[in-house]
Formats: sequence, structure tokens, C-alpha cells
Amino acid sequence: MYKVDLSADPKELAAIEARKNREKERQSRFFNVRNRVMGVDVEALNSQVVERKLREVTEQSRDAAYGTNHVQYDLVAQMLEKEQAERTRRLAKKIQEFREQKQQLKNRREFDLRDPDGLRKEFPACLGDSDPHCGPASLQCFSGEDLDRATCLKMQQDQFRYSLERQLQEQQRARVDEKCADMLNDQLYLGMDMRATYLAKLEESCRMAMMSAVANINKAQGPHQVAELAEWQRREHQREQEANLVDIQNQITSDLLTENPQVAQNPLAPHRVLPYCWKGMTPEQRAAIRKVQQMQRYEKEAQCQAEQALDAQWESQTMLSAQAAMELEQQERELCAEFRRGLGSFNQQLAKEQKAQQNYLNSIIYTNQPTTQYHLQFNTSSR
Repeated sequence: MYKVDLSADPKELAAIEARKNREKERQSRFFNVRNRVMGVDVEALNSQVVERKLREVTEQSRDAAYGTNHVQYDLVAQMLEKEQAERTRRLAKKIQEFREQKQQLKNRREFDLRDPDGLRKEFPACLGDSDPHCGPASLQCFSGEDLDRATCLKMQQDQFRYSLERQLQEQQRARVDEKCADMLNDQLYLGMDMRATYLAKLEESCRMAMMSAVANINKAQGPHQVAELAEWQRREHQREQEANLVDIQNQITSDLLTENPQVAQNPLAPHRVLPYCWKGMTPEQRAAIRKVQQMQRYEKEAQCQAEQALDAQWESQTMLSAQAAMELEQQERELCAEFRRGLGSFNQQLAKEQKAQQNYLNSIIYTNQPTTQYHLQFNTSSR
């Protein structure tokens, strides 16, 4: 037979190519773990992205249009506000001008009742005591009326000025008199000082003259007067010595030097003393104080001994507690060591068993180990 080259059927080729494309698409979909597990629809996501972008563009264009409208509305509102303010200002200005021109205070009907200068404009009720407008029956003097008030005020001012000037003159005169009096006092004091100095000098000169005269008289009288003077001086000295001895005896026997404790006792408060008379404690008081101090020392020693005994007890208790704690720690360490030894032996036994189990699995159960070619045959097709 003759060998004839037959052309392939186009439909068959198209079908084969379509199957190949579907297989590739299927493999890409199956072998992509993310798409297979999560089920992501890429077309839906792309469509959502496009819709979101289109919606954002639409919202931006709408916001821009709203913004433009808002700006225009604001401008219109500002123009209307300015126009309204200008209209209000013009109206207020016209009202003020109308009030100033047409509604003045003097043009009102009741202005004569409220005119502040009404009394000044009126005709005076009386021009004086000889007013021709008043008849013979008219009264000329009323209670509280003072027609000469201006004259009286002027007279009062003149009198006040005169009294003020007189007071100033009197003050100046008083200052001048005070200065003169001070000057006279200074001169008087100076004269008195000079007079006292002169009298002191005169007295000193008189005393010196008297002493010289007495000395001359003593010399003129002779040795008899000298003997009498010496005897008088001896008697005076003896009397002074006796007085001194009596004074010394009184001082020695007085309460001040004998330190009588009864003198320092306060008569109003027996438990207190007078500080300016107290000379110290008596031997009985000092002995009582020493006795109390001795008792306090004994009590202090007893207290110290008791504290030392208590401290010794606490120290012994602390040592016993420390020894007990050390014994407990030793026991705990021994128990921990024993536990670690038991745990180590248990782990060794367990390791031996696991090793034997693994050897059993590797030598008896898992004898046919899979190769790399065995693993490569998976995931090569979507079927």
C-alpha cells in the first residue's frame, strides 16, 4: 500500500488544544494553595476594585460640585448681608436726621413743663422791697427769702480772708517769739554755767584758805593740841575696830553664813524654796537622793540582766531554728539527689525501650523505604 499523508482534522486539533488549556488552568488553580484553600475569586475582586474606584471618582466629582456650590452660596450670602447692613445703616441715619430736625426737645408741646431754664426765663416774683408791680396788699418779706445773698457771701469771704491773714500773722509772730525765747533760754543756761564755774572756783579757794588757816592755828597752839588730837584719833580707831568685830560676829552667826535651811523655805508653799536665800540641799536631802539613785542603779542592773537573759534566749532560739533549717535543707538536698538518680535511671530505661522499638520498626516493619522517585510522582496532574 502507498503511504499517504493525511491532514489532521481541525476540529480535533482545536478540541485537543482546548483540553490542554483547561488542564493547565485546572492545574494552576489546584496547585495554588491560597486559591484552593481560601477560594479567592480574582475576577470578582477585580470588579469590586473597579467599582470602588469608580465610586470614589463619582464621590470626588460630587464633593467638588458641592464645594463649588457652597462657595457661590457663601458669596451670595455675604453680598446679601452687606446689602442688609447698608440698608439698616441708611435707615438708622435717616431716622436720626429726622429726629434731629423734626423731633427736637424744644418743639414738643410739653417742653414748657420740663424746660430746665424755665425758672430763669420767668419774670421774678419780686424785684425788691420797692417793686412797683406789687400793690399795697402784697407781702414783701417771706420766711427763707434772702435778697442780699450775694452781698452776704462777699462779706463772708472778706471776713474769712481777714481771719486767715490774721491767723498767719499770729503764727509768724508765735514762731518769732519762740525763737527769741529759745535764744534767751540758751543765754540763761550759759550764764548759769558760768556762775556755777565761778562759785566752784571761789569755794575751792575758800577751802584752801581755811585749810591753811587751820594749819597755822595748829602750829600756834603747840604740842598740847597735837596730843589731844592723837588721843581722839586713837579712841575713834578703837571704837571702829570694836564695831567691826561686832559686825563680823553677827555675820558669822547669821543665817547667811550658817546656811540655815529654814530661811530658804517658802512660807506660802512649803514644798518650794526661795532662790535668793537657798544655799543648797541638806545632808539628809542629799542622802535621800543618793539612796534613790542607788535604787535606780539596782533596778537598771536588774533590767539589763533581764534583757541580757532575754537576748540569750532569743539567740539560742535563733541558733536552734538555724540548725533545724540546715537539717531540713540537707534532707531536701538528699531527697532531690535521690529523685534525680531515680529519674535518670527511668530515662535510661525509657531510652533503651525507645531504641529497641525504633530498631524493631526499622528492621522488621519499615523494610521498604520510599525513594525520591516515589514522591515525585504526586501532584503531576489535576486528575
